[in-house]
Amino acid sequence: MECGACPNVSDFFPVLAWADLQGLRRRLARLLARMHLLFDAEVDRRLSRREAGEPRKEHDDFLDVLLDVAARDGAKADLDRDTLRALFTDLFLAGSDSSSSVVEWAMTELLRNPTSMVKVHEELTQVIGSTRSMKESNIDLLPYLQAVVKETFRLHPPGPLMLPQQAQATIRVAGYIVPQGARVMVNLWAIGRDESIWPEPDKFMPERFLGKTMDFRGADFELIPFGAGRRICPGLPLAVKVVHLVLATLLNEFEWRLPLEVERTGIDMGEKFGVTLTKAVSLRAIATPI
Repeated sequence: MECGACPNVSDFFPVLAWADLQGLRRRLARLLARMHLLFDAEVDRRLSRREAGEPRKEHDDFLDVLLDVAARDGAKADLDRDTLRALFTDLFLAGSDSSSSVVEWAMTELLRNPTSMVKVHEELTQVIGSTRSMKESNIDLLPYLQAVVKETFRLHPPGPLMLPQQAQATIRVAGYIVPQGARVMVNLWAIGRDESIWPEPDKFMPERFLGKTMDFRGADFELIPFGAGRRICPGLPLAVKVVHLVLATLLNEFEWRLPLEVERTGIDMGEKFGVTLTKAVSLRAIATPI
């Protein structure tokens, strides 16, 4: 992620791209090769277990499903090793960093706002209880948790400038002429803190979403952390499930507090700009099992 976010002189002077003056292409190639070795090792491990006749887990994961499809459909499945590497690379780069960043921001805001932390704890206790595990089917029963996630997406969108869009034709938007072929950057960070849309925009208030139908799936342009329209992020369903499940599990199974030195100095809310919006200083918190 750091390599991909580095300013690249080749982007500004394409004629020099072949030279790779900063070595970014070579560095990224080495990083991807290491990542592919990890993917290959896990695929080989699963295949070896199958060949040895080892019992399967109660619930298959995504890799098991893909291997089942490949074994059942053979060449028609078109799931060779290169295809698996490309698919897992997309999931890893687009899904892991952004999801973990959102969870960290949500935990940070809850630790800074004890009232919200108490409310989400009470909701989890009533709906799930400390003796049961969080399941995907529980998400719809937790409106305050959903509001916490929406408020986190508003304040800390994982992609603050979204991905670049290109105008296919010259068009007028809000009084401005956008010429054909222009690259458009949508500032989601600024939209989420627009005073004309959000009362007290810098304040973390999950309650602003309670009892409202506003969602982040592309229909409400005030909140589009995943984009909208035909170019909406294809990982939206996965990301939403992962963020809710991970956050709810952390909150339902642990009590959280800040270290004494962080309580004295306060949590550093500085942002580190890149492909994703991460904390400049990672959150430090103490977890106590419930």
